[in-house]
Amino acid sequence: MPQILKNIDCYALDMDGTIYLGDQWIDGALDFLKALKKQGKQYVFLTNNSSKNADVYVTKLTKMGFPVKKSEIVTSGQATINYLHREYPGKKVFLLGNEMLIAEFLEAGIKLTDEAPEVVVVGFDTSLGYAKMCKVCDFVRAGLPYISTHPDFNCPTETGFIPDAGAIHAFIHASSFRYPDYIVGKPNGEIMNYMLKRTGACRERTAMVGDRLYTDVYAGVNNGFTGILVLSGEATRQDADKSEIKPHFIFPSLKEMISEI
Repeated sequence: MPQILKNIDCYALDMDGTIYLGDQWIDGALDFLKALKKQGKQYVFLTNNSSKNADVYVTKLTKMGFPVKKSEIVTSGQATINYLHREYPGKKVFLLGNEMLIAEFLEAGIKLTDEAPEVVVVGFDTSLGYAKMCKVCDFVRAGLPYISTHPDFNCPTETGFIPDAGAIHAFIHASSFRYPDYIVGKPNGEIMNYMLKRTGACRERTAMVGDRLYTDVYAGVNNGFTGILVLSGEATRQDADKSEIKPHFIFPSLKEMISEI
């Protein structure tokens, strides 16, 4: 078993498909979190899901029996806000997102508009309607800078998968012939660097743990972290065997990691 996990000081944990499905803990996930806490290991919940804000996750995890602080939640929405402040300060943004993401952007001082924007941002919009899709395609087709919060094609739930931001990108591409110019969320370094800035953790002693090869694991192995795949969500062992993205370690779930940390 991998001795290297004994030297990991910080665990960046995906949520959907890694620690829970819907409102149900994945078997052993709560025990894993308690073990991290008991050992004094640092942890942060790192999600690409931009349809919810940090407050939602704080409430959810607390209700599920594991109280967390807002500072322990990192979302692609937060990382995108950080990116916009740095790269497009003061610019007017058209945001394809639900009410929670819109509120988060406004609270952070991002100027949102439906008319004559300077930048387009696409998130995981669970309130998506045809009129909004027409509008975002018009702006993307016009050549505006096109940013996305994350690339996930599907979001796992307790009843199966639902279309995520990557599926929205495909719709936009079919109409505008463009994919995002820049994607903030996993597997890209933008969100990982933002996470390090927030936590103060050391890259070489941080593990990225998740259930997806093309986002979670790739975010780890491609950005200098330890990349760990758990088979409790989207990816299967067969997927891992066929993939060019090779995790440093594979576990059935977080439950099997407890004795190795």
